[in-house]
Amino acid sequence: MAEEGKSTSDLVREWRRPAHGTQYFSAVSASMSAMAVGAAIGFSSPATAALLRPSDNETDMFELKLADDDFYLTPSQNNWFAGSLSIGALLGCMLGGLSINHIGRKGTMLASVAPLMAGWILIGLAQNLAMLVCGRILCGLTTGISSLAVPTYTTEYASKDIRGALGSGFQLFITIGILYAFVFGAIVNSWRWLTLVCASVGAIFFVIAIFLRESPNYLLSKGREEEAREAMQYFRGKDYDIEDEITAMKNSLEESKKDKISLKDLKTPYILKPLIIALLLMVFQQLAGVNAVLYNINIIFQDSGSSISDDVSTIIVGVVQVLATASATVLIDRLGRKLLLCLSSATMAISIICLGVFFYKKSLDEKWAVDTLVWLPLTSLMIFISAFSIGYGPIPWIMMGEFFYPNMKEVAGSMATSLNWTFVFIVTFTFEPLQTGIHDYGVYWLFGGIGIVNFIFCLLVVPETKGKSIQETTAYFGGSSS
Repeated sequence: MAEEGKSTSDLVREWRRPAHGTQYFSAVSASMSAMAVGAAIGFSSPATAALLRPSDNETDMFELKLADDDFYLTPSQNNWFAGSLSIGALLGCMLGGLSINHIGRKGTMLASVAPLMAGWILIGLAQNLAMLVCGRILCGLTTGISSLAVPTYTTEYASKDIRGALGSGFQLFITIGILYAFVFGAIVNSWRWLTLVCASVGAIFFVIAIFLRESPNYLLSKGREEEAREAMQYFRGKDYDIEDEITAMKNSLEESKKDKISLKDLKTPYILKPLIIALLLMVFQQLAGVNAVLYNINIIFQDSGSSISDDVSTIIVGVVQVLATASATVLIDRLGRKLLLCLSSATMAISIICLGVFFYKKSLDEKWAVDTLVWLPLTSLMIFISAFSIGYGPIPWIMMGEFFYPNMKEVAGSMATSLNWTFVFIVTFTFEPLQTGIHDYGVYWLFGGIGIVNFIFCLLVVPETKGKSIQETTAYFGGSSS
């Protein structure tokens, strides 16, 4: 007899509903890798504030001047310190693509901890710039590997009803890691001890990740069907019928083996058009200047001359970033991709231009600017980071998955990820030389000008993919709708 108030069909649907507890546990555990990555990204700002000291003369690139019992960096040396993380991330993306298919998603995540810990040890014990840069590159390797391995792992086991929420966890935990580094950067007096605090996140992740189950998709691809079934049953719950999903996975793997993409296929209009849009979204994401701001946010607040502590201001921005990223998981599916990209790019452009106005006024009359516009730097950066977090942060990556069929995603994803980290390096490495050449306000106005061009691009070129199937999106670009 059916339970009172429930029809037989309702009970069947309830029985077929997958369990969520094990999926959320696995997503949070895997996303601890993202938190470790965020700590590495966020470390740059408080460390730079401690390491960067004014000097009358530039030193040789690898010659560090002593400051008390430690050393400090010149601005040009700091460019290498901050930007070298992206060099490692670029290499890590290439390495991650190979390793996830050879040693598995879980194996790759566990192996990625080794370069991370080696990097933190080098940074913590650094006696010269070479050790700092090598340490940052090693941390960057983990950044690149994790940015590919963790989302791949999560989306492969996640059930359809919570895939969006679990998929957004990686970006959210990166922002939590950045905030973690900002908070402890304000508490811990020494940047060397801060390395230990940040490295502890990676150690915690390693211990937790040991207990993760491997991706069923990967196990099937290696012919380990029985293990794949056990893993899928674990993720879905013991009472869930996994046969349909296992069959769909097997069919998808067979299809992907048959339909391989060649370089000649990239010239096909329905592949080339979305590929160009996806790559330009990645370029505009970085040319907005967000990583240059995050890597140097303590210095930006110090230079503003605000009476508010630069540590407090930095933490406030970090909290805002976490909250905005969390809200993006809801807004993206409600408001759509195109609208949020337009709002994000326009708001980022206006807020960074306002930051430039403050520094321009400060160059003309420092006392008047600091006394009158003291609220502007913090407000501008809060709005700037919020706008990025709800739009241009997650959406380019989401649209990568909505533009292409599975047989194209690997090629397009590799190209987009490599281009993205290349521009992270370009923007962060040129930030200080641009400040010297065109002043602080000139750099922020440059970012703002690019943001305006970005807004026009999103408004006129980028299509809406919300609620559309891959067939409908392909048809929009001139491909077959079947």
